[in-house]
Amino acid sequence: MIDLGRYATTVLMAYGVSIALIVGLVWQTVAANARARRALEEHDRHG
Repeated sequence: MIDLGRYATTVLMAYGVSIALIVGLVWQTVAANARARRALEEHDRHG
């Protein structure tokens, strides 16, 4: 790993927060897609 010096904690925390936000956005997108699919299937069933 590269030497980040005295900023190592700050840089690693920034990476951690960024990864957590990206994972959260992906999860939210997948969940919204599933909800939309269920709603569309329900609409198709009941015309």
